[in-house]
Amino acid sequence: MVGIGSGTLQGFAAALLRAGGFTADQAEQTAAMLVWANLRGVDSHGVLRIPRYVEMVELGLINPAAEPRRVSGKGAVAVIDAQRAPGAVGMNLATQAAIELADVNGIGWCAVRAITHAGAIGYYVQQAARAGRVAIAMTASKPLMVYHGSKAEGVSTNPIAIAAPTSNPDRPLLLDMSTAAVAIGKIMAAKDAGQTIPAGWGVDESGRETTDPRKVKAVLPMAGPKGSGLSLMIEVLASVMVANPLISMALADGSDPGGNGLVAVLDPSAFGNNFTFDVDRLRTAIKALPLADGLDGVYLPGERGFEVMERRSRTGIPLAQGTRSRLVTLAKKLNVVAPEDLA
Repeated sequence: MVGIGSGTLQGFAAALLRAGGFTADQAEQTAAMLVWANLRGVDSHGVLRIPRYVEMVELGLINPAAEPRRVSGKGAVAVIDAQRAPGAVGMNLATQAAIELADVNGIGWCAVRAITHAGAIGYYVQQAARAGRVAIAMTASKPLMVYHGSKAEGVSTNPIAIAAPTSNPDRPLLLDMSTAAVAIGKIMAAKDAGQTIPAGWGVDESGRETTDPRKVKAVLPMAGPKGSGLSLMIEVLASVMVANPLISMALADGSDPGGNGLVAVLDPSAFGNNFTFDVDRLRTAIKALPLADGLDGVYLPGERGFEVMERRSRTGIPLAQGTRSRLVTLAKKLNVVAPEDLA
């Protein structure tokens, strides 16, 4: 592992995306989201995704010429058509729109349809929490996960993220989880690192569990029927609600209909309480709980990620050999100069 400064890595990531077909603004927004994930130790959603993003441009799955626009809405609700823009662009727009709606109505709900891979969606809810708001984000995509009781993909790995502000704007409570037993990116990361994966993560083409990341055809749901049920309901909220159903279309004809997302934001002042103070009090109470045997601390949602971010901000971001190799290979293909630490 080689530690690379976050600024250096973000500049390199943006250069690769720009050379791969993204506009300058799209590249900057996407690179910022990817490096945020790397800083928090979520390497599965970091810069290892760049070669695939460039490939998606080549295949026409990402549309760099997209001009996202608001197409409908009522009161505190807005719907944006992203026209297959890079996921970070669509979700950033949805986050800002939801915050603006919440400022007026106390709550804002912005759905964004026809996006591409959104990355680590905790990135978007943290933006709202930093502004003193509570936020929930969800995204939906094609079938990637076994539906409980079946041996085939029936739902996506639909992630959900929730953030609540504390007295420290840079340290909200931040839950960011997949409805799958594991995010697909973690299987990609294991493949890059040449490692096996635990049982219970994924199945092969025959529907049998495998520990070889190269053989994974689909991931398994978190907590069996609970994970697949939650995923299905996120599909209802993020896709069916905006007349862009993904799962039913994909299961009917095998197509890849893209992705959808939503961001809901609440303004705590609308509830007339001292919200941040009470969140801090809750945080303190949980941290004071007696430790289980063998553990060194009680962690709140997002806390480990913030600790990793502080450390990696000082020491650099380590990248697995497979990730470094693929990025350097892409850089050569696109005539982008790789940082010395990476090359």
